[in-house]
Amino acid sequence: MNETINSMIKRRTIRKYKQEQITDGELNAVLEAGLYAPSGANQQSAVFIVVQNKDVIKKLTKMNAEFFGKDIDTYYGAPTIVLVLADKNKRTPVEDGSLALGNMYNAAYSLGLGACWVHREKQMFESEEGLALLKEWGVEGDFIGVGALTLGYPDCELPAPPARNDNRVFFVK
Repeated sequence: MNETINSMIKRRTIRKYKQEQITDGELNAVLEAGLYAPSGANQQSAVFIVVQNKDVIKKLTKMNAEFFGKDIDTYYGAPTIVLVLADKNKRTPVEDGSLALGNMYNAAYSLGLGACWVHREKQMFESEEGLALLKEWGVEGDFIGVGALTLGYPDCELPAPPARNDNRVFFVK
């Protein structure tokens, strides 16, 4: 089987990470995969905010958990978080950000990294606190939060792929 397709099939979500930080080379390879994701009309609306500062990760975790409604570590102790936002004024911002997240998710697996797609960034970056963080970080524009990608070295065995549900492919020839 083709190596790319094999990686997509074997990739699993990881929710337990070693505290060791990933290398800059690994991070840059994952980000490049996201930058080259397809986008509507090639508008490239997705932007990435890489967070490796432990205090900022704690703050983001608290914000995300509040919108989740549970006091848990929604970023699973990952040493790196990539927040994905997209320009609301472009044609397909959510789709563009989602494709970028998917590319990065698969790239992470291909490099031996663990990754998990996390939600609630939309709510986080519509809030006053989230908007203040964007301003503090120098991120200017009219953005919608699409999601986040946790990145790190897995501190667990890779789970086996669960069976796929039936009746999900239909052919019209």
